[in-house]
Amino acid sequence: MTSLSKKPNLKEINALKKKLTWGDVPAIYHLVASSLSELDGILSHGFDSNFKNILDKTTWNLQALDGYRDTDGKVHIKIKPQIILQHEYNEQGYELQCYPVVEGEKIKRPLIKEHKSPFQTWLPESMRILFRINSLVAFAIFTYQRGDEADLALLKYAFYRVQKLMAILSESFQVLTVEGYSIAEFYQEIAQRNGNILSGDVI
Repeated sequence: MTSLSKKPNLKEINALKKKLTWGDVPAIYHLVASSLSELDGILSHGFDSNFKNILDKTTWNLQALDGYRDTDGKVHIKIKPQIILQHEYNEQGYELQCYPVVEGEKIKRPLIKEHKSPFQTWLPESMRILFRINSLVAFAIFTYQRGDEADLALLKYAFYRVQKLMAILSESFQVLTVEGYSIAEFYQEIAQRNGNILSGDVI
């Protein structure tokens, strides 16, 4: 019998973690939970982020998207901008990355006032990473090896939050493909490798 509801919120998961650890919550749990709190802020309060910025239609290239501004300044487009999303795992954690697509090509270079680009300006170094969940790789391995119910619930919560943010993107963009493992698939890969995910080139 689980101590949590079917889809608990972050506050419920954190409360369970404190209960299970008698208040001695590991630092790695704090890092992941803090990142997820920031993601919640993007979803519920529209906190400033690269995720929010790419949804700002005033930064889009209306010429390439057959768009215009009406008399109230509102942007209308006939062609959704095309992007590719990528799940990226590294020593810092998990990142959802975004790449513009121009004439079928995944663009990794800067784009500045290029007439076929969906954005007026695209600077990959500062814009590519839409958001990050700090220390997620290490936390997922920790969860598999010796995690408790709250740790697993936090990983599931991360998966659902990322899925929600990707769904929001798909409303405004034509997402041509999503590359890489989802968080759920990444955790399954850890399980298949008996927790030794860092030994193979799978990410």
